Amino acid sequence: MAVFVGAIVQGSVGFGLGLVAAPVLTMLDHSLMPGAIQVVNVTLPLFTLAVEWRKVDWRGVAFGVLGRVPGGVIGAAIVVYISVYTRGVFVGVMVLLAVGLTAWAVSVPRNAVTVAVAGFISGITGTATGVGGPPIALVYQNAKGPQIRATLAMFFFLSAAQSIALLAFVGEFSRRAATTGAVLIVPMVLGFLVSGPLRRYLDGGKVRVAVLVVAAVSAVALIAQSLTA
Repeated sequence: MAVFVGAIVQGSVGFGLGLVAAPVLTMLDHSLMPGAIQVVNVTLPLFTLAVEWRKVDWRGVAFGVLGRVPGGVIGAAIVVYISVYTRGVFVGVMVLLAVGLTAWAVSVPRNAVTVAVAGFISGITGTATGVGGPPIALVYQNAKGPQIRATLAMFFFLSAAQSIALLAFVGEFSRRAATTGAVLIVPMVLGFLVSGPLRRYLDGGKVRVAVLVVAAVSAVALIAQSLTA
């Protein structure tokens, strides 16, 4: 259900899958994370790109990936050297920060430096927790809907592919996580299909507010669970 709802939001506004699904999946079985969500993260953007690939801001993607590469390495190190319970708190805090920044719609200028920095932060949080969308989304928040969705989709596809490769390299991408991620593609596809009509009939801001509330509650519950485990 978390992946289904997250896919609806990401299909509508360009990001949101990790915000909703990562805390829930981590609470259910922390051993699956962040590998399982990365399988979904690498698949969903392909559906968006199939529809809106002509709107990709390739210059922005290039600078974002440039910053994302070193950030991803740091994120992989966090997965290896930090305990699962500490990572649970880290996931929760990162989601809350992402929710807060997204809800407040902090104004960030879009240029080579800010996109690269956003890519770097996204690399750390995305590889370590599966939540890498908000930093890039904040930079592109003033762009038009199709450009936001297409650019973020290309960035997320490349980012998730890098994260999977790094997690596999450090021995943190298990067969069980890969299998679970493959199963979660089904609700992801259903969520994306539902998002099509919503793009035309619903205001993205209202949908996003509702989901951010769910994500925040999930993050708080995850932090509480990790601290009391």
